[in-house]
Amino acid sequence: MNNKKRKNSKRRPCMFCLDKMEYIDYKNVEVISKFINIHGKILSSRVTGTCARHQRGLSTAIKRARIMALIPFISERIRR
Repeated sequence: MNNKKRKNSKRRPCMFCLDKMEYIDYKNVEVISKFINIHGKILSSRVTGTCARHQRGLSTAIKRARIMALIPFISERIRR
């Protein structure tokens, strides 16, 4: 058995639940860009603290914004 104690840390609250957002709009690039890392990947809910429901909506919104060319698929730095 592993005798190491786990750190008692609370999960970060979901930003969208706190703001009572039902729908994550793909046109709101300022909000969506907070959930993408520098390489253009979608951050996990474990890192961002979003609940499962809003993580699914967030990933859909990010993918729609990529298709509409509001945000890039990959960063400029990697393209070169």
